[in-house]
Formats: sequence, structure tokens, C-alpha cells
Amino acid sequence: MVNKPKVLILRTAGTTCDEETAWAFSLAGAIPERVHIKRIKEGSKKLKDYQILVIPGGLSYGNDISAGKVLANEIMNNLKEEIDRFIGEKKLIIGISNGFQVLVKAGILPWNDRQRVSLGWNDSAKFESRWTYLKIEDTASPFFKGMPSVIKLPVAHAEGKFIPENKDVLDRLEDEKLVACRYCDADGTSHAGYPFNPNGSVNDIGGICSPDGLIVGIMPHPERALLKYYSPDWRKEDKEEYGYGFLFFKNLVAYFS
Repeated sequence: MVNKPKVLILRTAGTTCDEETAWAFSLAGAIPERVHIKRIKEGSKKLKDYQILVIPGGLSYGNDISAGKVLANEIMNNLKEEIDRFIGEKKLIIGISNGFQVLVKAGILPWNDRQRVSLGWNDSAKFESRWTYLKIEDTASPFFKGMPSVIKLPVAHAEGKFIPENKDVLDRLEDEKLVACRYCDADGTSHAGYPFNPNGSVNDIGGICSPDGLIVGIMPHPERALLKYYSPDWRKEDKEEYGYGFLFFKNLVAYFS
């Protein structure tokens, strides 16, 4: 039992959401540490000393090749054995926005073998920054436990369109219940079109998980929905002090207690 799990928030050039993510974990009762990937590569920081690995949102390496690709290559070329050991020990890995892009391009999600899905340019051909409704799906992941069937989280990305390699991959994702959340309208109806699906993701997919549910990647930002006051409609909404994003981080910490 780990009462206060240690969280490694991986950062590099261009990372922008590491401080907000660290505060989210502190608020939820964990011990976060923002660590540059160079510290892991040189050995001054060890991945094995942490219980949760988070790749936060941002523009790692400026998305110069494509979103998350450079950091994905850096991880797979330098940290593959450590990542595999981390996964084998049933620890948690989270990728948010740019971090989700990293996880799928590194092949860590969905099946930790090779890249089978991607996150490409939004159908709108522009950066989308808006609050979105998300339908929480039935998966093995404990991270969405106790959440309402429909929640709201903000997105902020230009390359967020979820694209499977082919129909077989999409069917497998659906059959194995690896779709964690889908974009929807306020009533929870999928296939509502733009702007409810802000990027044109296939099957409205906004996040996926590994078969055991312990690795999750999502495009929306839970760290930007920690308090109800973050929502532009907070005066109209009857809910507790904390937002839906806080429930997400609280569930991550609760996994160890």
C-alpha cells in the first residue's frame, strides 16, 4: 500500500502543462515531481522510484515533425526497458493531450507493441480551444470511477483527431472496451458532429486505455478542470467545489490506497 504515491511528471523542451499537472496531483494527495527527460537518461532520476508516470500536455520539441513524435522516439530509444518494467509492475501511466500523442506514437497505447493509432490534424484545420462534453465508457480503467456518465473537460490542440491504423484496429479497440471516453453533446449523444467532436476523431474517440486499464491517454485536459470555477458556466452548474478533472486525479491516487 502506498498512501502517497510518487508521481514523475516528465517534461522536456516545449512542455507547458507540467506545473498545473503537479498542482493537480498535490491537491489529490500525491507527491509530484517535475523531471526533465535528461535526468532519466543520465540516471540521476530513476523511473522505478515512482508509482505514476505522467506525460503532460504541451508542445514537446515544438511539434516540429508531428505532435509528440520526437519525444516518443526519444522515449523508445532510451527508456524502453524501464517503461516495460514499469508497466509489468502494474504502475500507472497517463498521457494528456501532447502526452496522449506521445503514448500512441511510441506504441505504448493501446497494446504496447507498435504504433497502431495516431492523432492527426483537426478536421477544422485550426487549433481548437474549447470545453467539450465527454461520455465516459465502460472500461477496466479505475481512473473514471464515480464520474457521471457525461462530464466536461477543455481541449486545446491542433492535432487531436483520433485515427486508427485500419478497421481491424478500430474493431479491436471497441470489442476489447479500450475506448475510455467519447466526444458527445450535452445529453451524451455521440456522432453529434462539430463542434461537439472538436477534431473529427473516428467514432468520437477522445481517450483510450490499455487492456488492464492502467495506461490511459486522453486529449482533453483534466488539469484544467480541477475547480468548478474553471468552467465558463460554473454559476449555472450545481456541483461541488471541485471539477471533474479533480475526480480523475483523485482516482489515480486512490488506486494505491
